[in-house]
Amino acid sequence: MASKAKPKAEGKKARLAPEELYTIAESVYNQLKGGDIPKVDMPLRTKANMEFSKKSGVWQLGKMKGVRSAKKLLGARMLLRTIHLIEFIDEMSRGAKTSTLREMYYISEGWDKGKFDNQGESDLLVEDLEAITHRLREDFRLRPEEAGASVIGNLQIEETNRRGERKRIHCADDVGDSGYNIPSNVEKEKLKIVKWDADFVMAIESGGMFDRLAENGFDEEYRCILVHLKGQPARSTRRLIKRLNEEAKLPVVTFCDCDPWSFRIYGSVAYGAIKTAYISDYLATPSAECLGVIPSDIVRYDLPTDNLNEEDVKALNAMKTDPRFDTVFWRTEIDTMLSLGKKAEQQSLAKYGLEFVSNTYLPQKLTEMGIARR
Repeated sequence: MASKAKPKAEGKKARLAPEELYTIAESVYNQLKGGDIPKVDMPLRTKANMEFSKKSGVWQLGKMKGVRSAKKLLGARMLLRTIHLIEFIDEMSRGAKTSTLREMYYISEGWDKGKFDNQGESDLLVEDLEAITHRLREDFRLRPEEAGASVIGNLQIEETNRRGERKRIHCADDVGDSGYNIPSNVEKEKLKIVKWDADFVMAIESGGMFDRLAENGFDEEYRCILVHLKGQPARSTRRLIKRLNEEAKLPVVTFCDCDPWSFRIYGSVAYGAIKTAYISDYLATPSAECLGVIPSDIVRYDLPTDNLNEEDVKALNAMKTDPRFDTVFWRTEIDTMLSLGKKAEQQSLAKYGLEFVSNTYLPQKLTEMGIARR
């Protein structure tokens, strides 16, 4: 194996792979050169090593470490794949290219004795590198297949196009009715938050409700930035919400359906998820609040409902032991929902007309939360 020497930049626009990746490759090389069986130390990403930090308010990795060693065949294959992947990232960096996770999986077909058996294996290796280096996959020039969701509101961003040129976009004036489409990479070198005139961010679960509020001009009347979560939000969506919260100092509220799965969507925005605990500091917005729809709203607004099924009840009971929902507010709401035996959708507010959500429900809830000002 040839030494993975640190490359020199060719021209001002050359972007090298993260230094931490070269360090991994150099360590493996030096161990082989010294006659040792190569190994890589890494954080354990098992459930037993995940902990909810009350101090930071997010899921985090614990202190348990593991070793990936070439002592056994499986470990040797994974180390070989790791070096192949670092080399692939290096090649992309030199050529200013990017790759989807799916493309990377198929690229491995050309890796002698190192190809992956399925994409799940390749995705996990990327996550391992994120955990080891404390970098994001966007730093490795890797992106998911799907695009992010949408944003609409009085927000100006500056985006870097494929020619390296900066283009300023207003997320209300320069986009269509569906808003600005969030790219897969929203880090500062690709997307700069330039200017805003808003009081808060509202993250919305469903596309139908996002479109309803945009059509009703809610973002303009209530000075907010609307973000479509598109169901369980993509990493880029959660990352942009966090940046708006930290850089623009905007409070964040989530507006989701009233069911346990939607409560978990709120949880992923606010506290992160177990699967991505190792990068919660990049993705989670602990100050985010759940605006609704909440179980007590079913009674308060006499909303149309559906019956809870067995899986719903099981999920609600599981939430009682989830540290993210260990508050008086959530314990009360969960008990209310179990007592009612009902769940409701955002769109159930249309019982009172298409304007009710904009003119009555949201203004009331936002005022009670001390967020809205007209």
